[in-house]
Amino acid sequence: MTAPLSLSGTSKEPFATDGVRTVSPTAASPAKRRALNEAITAWMLTGPAFFFLFVLFFVPVVGVFIIAFTDWQFGARSLSFVGFANFRQIVADADFRTSLLNTIGYVLIVVPSTLVLGLVIALLIESGKTCRSFYRAIHFLPFMATLTAMAIAWEALLHPTIGLVNQTLAAIGLPTANWLRDENTALPVLAFIGIWQNLGYAMVLFLAGLKSIPQDLYDAADVDGADLWLDRLRTVTLPMLGPVSMFVVIIVALRAFESFDTVKVLTQGGPSHASEVLLYTLYRESFEYLHAGYGAAVAVVFLAIIVMLTLGQARLMDRKVHYQ
Repeated sequence: MTAPLSLSGTSKEPFATDGVRTVSPTAASPAKRRALNEAITAWMLTGPAFFFLFVLFFVPVVGVFIIAFTDWQFGARSLSFVGFANFRQIVADADFRTSLLNTIGYVLIVVPSTLVLGLVIALLIESGKTCRSFYRAIHFLPFMATLTAMAIAWEALLHPTIGLVNQTLAAIGLPTANWLRDENTALPVLAFIGIWQNLGYAMVLFLAGLKSIPQDLYDAADVDGADLWLDRLRTVTLPMLGPVSMFVVIIVALRAFESFDTVKVLTQGGPSHASEVLLYTLYRESFEYLHAGYGAAVAVVFLAIIVMLTLGQARLMDRKVHYQ
């Protein structure tokens, strides 16, 4: 006769009725406490950044959207909601349409020129064997310099009588011009300064992209018969620079749309609104004419244009980008 089975030496962990062991509450509590502590630590680390992001970004953006539907004048103690009246005024404003066209023209000059020249300079520097660091520093200096101070220097260079540009042109027998006071030259000159400023940034990005291209791809291209530099550029370099090119186009386009310093210092939007861009229109309406409600509506339209163009550029170019 067998003795009855004793339960005194067995485990005290609970079992379910179907024989599957359940998790003890005392065993699960340390994991829950650890997860809670991690969550608290994460919020403590990200909390200050989130707070300042909320206060310095989200609150002003919401405030601009609210003011855009009012007739508030800068400094006034009262306001009233006017609905879409400010936006209807924007549509009917000839000066705003001129500013929008000037901004688009400025971007269409600056972005392709910066992209092409930045790539060409990066290829030339990368193909050389000496003074690479010197050339990189020289071309990157305009991007590091304060644009307002550089605009003052450009104003002296472009002076109609004593400026170095006109004196040089006159010395070699070429016609001179009042570059910043002529309706036909004011905007192209500002675009040239924008190219000059962004060129070094595009060059550095392209240099980084060229460094990341594996040499094996060039060796494979040589085996396939692409031994000329143009064939290597077309079949290897440009496709592999697709992500960098997309990034350069988006960043330079955003910087071009945000152009303000050179317009404010050099032309003040003139002559006859020939060089006025959207940000200067926003500044003039809000802080010179004190039409804060109308200026906020211009800011909303400007933000919508930037978002649509950025998303459109990213979607269009991403289809043609070859990622490693």
